[in-house]
Order: sequence, then structure tokens, then C-alpha cells
Amino acid sequence: MDSYNPQQKLEELKKAYPDKFASENRIFKHIRRGDRIFISTGCGHPQYLVLALINYLASHPGELFDAEVFQMWSLGMAPYAHPKFKHHFRHNSFFIGDTTREAVNQGLADYTPIFLSQTPNLFYRKLVPIEVALIQTSLPDEHGYMSLGVSVDITKAAIENAPLVIAQVNAAMPRVHGDGFIHIEDVNYLIPYDEPLLEYTAEVDDEEVVAQIGKYTSRLIQDGDTLQIGYGSTPNAILPYLKDKKHLGLHTELLTDGIVELMKAGVIDNRQKTANRGRAVATFCMGSKATYDYIHDNPAIEFRTADYTNNPLVIARHDHMVAINSALEIDLTGQVTAETIGRTFFRGIGGHADFMRGAILARYGKTIITVPSTAQGDTISRIVPFLSEGAGVTLNRGDIHYVVTEYGIAYLHGKSLRERAMELIAIAHPKFRPWLIEEAKKRNLIYQDQAFIPGEKGEYPAELETYRTTKTGLEIFLRPAKISDEPLLKEFFYACSDESLYRRFMSMLKGMPHEKLQKFAVVDYTQTMHILAIIKEGEEKENVVGIGQYTIDETTHTADIAFAVLDSYQGQGIGTELLKYLTRLAKKRGLLGFTADVLFDNISMIRVFEKMGFETKKQFDSGVYRLTMMFRDAKNGR
Repeated sequence: MDSYNPQQKLEELKKAYPDKFASENRIFKHIRRGDRIFISTGCGHPQYLVLALINYLASHPGELFDAEVFQMWSLGMAPYAHPKFKHHFRHNSFFIGDTTREAVNQGLADYTPIFLSQTPNLFYRKLVPIEVALIQTSLPDEHGYMSLGVSVDITKAAIENAPLVIAQVNAAMPRVHGDGFIHIEDVNYLIPYDEPLLEYTAEVDDEEVVAQIGKYTSRLIQDGDTLQIGYGSTPNAILPYLKDKKHLGLHTELLTDGIVELMKAGVIDNRQKTANRGRAVATFCMGSKATYDYIHDNPAIEFRTADYTNNPLVIARHDHMVAINSALEIDLTGQVTAETIGRTFFRGIGGHADFMRGAILARYGKTIITVPSTAQGDTISRIVPFLSEGAGVTLNRGDIHYVVTEYGIAYLHGKSLRERAMELIAIAHPKFRPWLIEEAKKRNLIYQDQAFIPGEKGEYPAELETYRTTKTGLEIFLRPAKISDEPLLKEFFYACSDESLYRRFMSMLKGMPHEKLQKFAVVDYTQTMHILAIIKEGEEKENVVGIGQYTIDETTHTADIAFAVLDSYQGQGIGTELLKYLTRLAKKRGLLGFTADVLFDNISMIRVFEKMGFETKKQFDSGVYRLTMMFRDAKNGR
């Protein structure tokens, strides 16, 4: 078989289709006043072609008026949106980028809010008729087929519905497998011009914040999950923290540098996908030249049209589908805007809702919102009582499973308004938590007597979270109690027998109302430590099976300690692990020992203390041992 030379093929096509290679002036004369013009997306923006049209307009100022320019996302130059061209072009975007945001908010350009999955249908049904498509393609292959490369999305639909298609043929455009191939017969005019593709790098405002968000988010990603990574610096900046995962899949709209790095490392191999197994699926790409080189003629990557990639029913075919997206603002009830900042239009709907709802429909699917807790130099909280006036609700209260900030993970799925509010307050920036508590009380979202400890004293010490394996091989998750734990603690105490509760509280308890429960959940971590022993049921459900706590006595520099373990888990070493961990924490604080009151017949608890090797003094009074246990002779504290 003869070797293929693309440039030679292009010359052959010029001879075979001379009318398709006309002069630019002749080509642009076919664009008429009032035409609706589509321009390729993002990094697929045909830079030379657009500038050539603008130059043509400069030399032929009377040729074109009242044209409407449609685009999904304008990343490159958008001269048609400039005020001086207001009589010639009106820009209308399906997503708002940096180059058009000001024009949209000044009323100089239009924004059409629509799910990305539904956008191609606008063209097919002629709800948005397209007369002209300005696109960019790769060089033709030996059969005359060209690739749309980095921009398939809604571009393919525009081509199939536009009477006039003008293509900039660019050798820098990669050939990408999937739906993006068109034949020279599908194009009216070709303008060969080679130039580097636009490149895109998401800027990260605060690397430390994003790093912490990435670490928390990585906990929610399991080996074998299929991922969608949304727009914005935060979702994409978490990708380096997934490098230890295995057999991840990809079904997304936007392919980025970070995703390609995971593919190169073998983290994303698509082997366990339940749809399009073995292939990463996206609809467009924005990244670096290295990424464009990687996707070129790579059979492991397919670009499909947006009405396929973003179709919630297609997304739902992927078991363990995880949609990760960002937000501009989220309120205490779980509503999210990713489009607006108050009345200011900032982004757009895009594929945000498509993927979040598709993931909810998927078997074992989950949705994650990643968002820094603040904006504008920590002066504004992104977690708010209610969305700002004029904000668009991109996701409703039923769309979100997890919210992740640099302060932790909130799980909202199936939670009441009160539980949601407490979960979100717990991961808000500490300086805004008192305000959120008061606003939540005003709106009757939480208890009117809800306790709260402001400042560093009440800041959750996430670094104390750890895993332990008991003597019976039981894996437990140990972590401090936090303000949103009241429902978990309620379940725990009501699951304990009367006998266990009597041994813990030395009195018969008829109930454990909110007033008592919040004393266990609202903690001054500088004076008290409440450690929960948790067994996870699946990925979402946490079950408290034990609790250990100490409270510091400043006069003796010791701490009073107490435990409770669920009856069905007693004798499995949970109390021992709690004591070991609390001993370790107490020693780090420089405490000298523990004190405890133990009923005389609570033999198991006494034995747990004895095994630690403390130097113990016992005082007996009215059926209760008062234990004083000093650390200086402790053997096993760690």
C-alpha cells in the first residue's frame, strides 16, 4: 500500500474540487445579511477564518448587517462581539466565557440558556436555523474525510443543518476517532491555513485550598468508577489526587490536560466501563499541544456529539458513574447556581445538569459538587443561607449527593433541610459559620437553641481522622464528632441497651433529646475530645458503633474519660482502640493521665483500662470506682 501524504491529498482535492477552493472574497460574498452564523467551540475556534471574515468586512463594510453569531463557548478572539461591530454582528452564546461575559451583561450580546444535550436539537428542528457554519478541520485522509478534531460537540449538528459550510483546514488539528468525521462533499468551501490551535490552562486561585478539596474528593472515588469532570479550575485541579486509583473510566464532555495525564499513567483505562468499554468518551477538548498530540489517531479516545455524551439516559448506562462539577454558590437547603453571581450572568447551564442527573439515574452513581468555601480573598462565603437574588438554580435540592470544600465533605442525599443545613455549615469557612447559624435559625432551618462554638475552638480537626483494625479484624474509622453528627449520635444512643446506657451515664435514661445530643456533637476541641468509632456501610452510610470522650480538668492537668460501645459490637476491641487513640491524643496535649467513674460490675471496662498499664489508683464509694490513671507507667498508649 502506498504511503499517504496529506498535503499531496489536499492538492489532489484542489484539482478535483476547484470550486471548493475559491478566494476568500468570493467565499464570503455568500454570507448574506441577517444570516445566522455558527462558529466552532473553544479551542476549535477557526482563528484565521474568523479574522479573514472581519478583514473582509473592513474592506466591504456594506456587505453584511444584522448577522447573528452562535457559539457554544468562545475561548479565542471574539471581534464580532466588539461594540464597533454591533450593526454587523449580534453574538449569541450557549455558554458564557471570559471573552463574552461583559458583552452579555451589558446587553450587547445574547445568552441562550439550554442543556448542552438539547442544543443540537435546536438546529435539527430549525428552532435555531443555521445558515452558515465556520469550522476548523484536520487535513483530509486518503478517502477525503476530515476530522473536527477538538470540537465535535454541537459543531457536527451545525454542519449537518447549515446550507453554507466553510472550513479552515489546519494541519495542527488532530484526527480524533468517533463522530467527528466529515467528507469534503459535506463542505462548501475550504480555506487551507495552518496555525497552532488555541490552548487552555485553567488557573487555580489558591493551590492549598484546591489541594485539600482534591484530597477529600479522592476519598469518594472508588476503583472502577466512571468519571465526568466539569468545567472550572477546581474540578480539574483534583485530578492529580486520583493517581492512586485503578481502572477508572471516562465519560465526559470536556477532555483536559489533567485527564490525559491520568490516561498516560494508566489510572484511566476504561476497562470496567459498562458502556463504551475500553474507550474514553468526550465531546470536545481544551488543553495543551501535548494533549492534542495524545488524542491524535488514538483509538482509546472517542469524541461523540453532545446529544450523545450529554444525554442523561446514555450517562445512566454507566454503573458507578461519578459526576464532579463546580458551583459559584450553594445555599443551606442544597440549591446550587453554577451560572450566575446574583444577577450577573457568569457561565451557563452547559452540561452541568445533564451529567448530574444522568449520574443520579446510574446504578451506584453519585454526584459531587467541589467548591472553595469562599471567594474574593475570603470576603464572601460561597455557602449562603439562600441563593442571591436573581441567581439561576442550576441544580435543585435533589440533584446533589456530596458537597466538598477545603473543610470537609457534606453528604446531602436523603437528608432533611435541618440536616443539610448543619452538614453545609460544618464545611463552610469558620469565620462565616456563626453568621450561617444565625441566618439558619432566622429561617427556621435548624433548632432555635442550636449550640455553636465559634473560632478555632470549634474548628473541626480533620487531621485526627484515622483508621484502626481491632483485635478481631474489624476495621473502624475513628474521627472527632462534629456539629452535623447529631442524627448519627441519636441512632447510636437509641440502639444501645438500657444496661449499656446505665453503665455510661450511671442513671436510667428515658430519652436522648436534642438538648442532650448536641452536647456530644458541638465540641470545644481545645477542652474536650469526642471520638466516634464508625463502621461504613457502603460508600455513603456511616454507623456509629462506639464513642469515647475526654474532658480536660485544668486544675489537675488530667482528663475525665468515658466510653460507650454498641451492644452488638462489645467484646470486639472497639473500646480498646478508642482508649488507645484517646491516650495518644491526650499525651500529645501534655496531659498527665485520666480519671474515670466506673460501676463496680462493669468488669469489661475496668479490664480495658488495666490492659493499658496505667498507674492506677482506685477509690470505691456507693458502688462506683473512682479511677485515677497516670500515664508515666503506661505501656501501650499510641
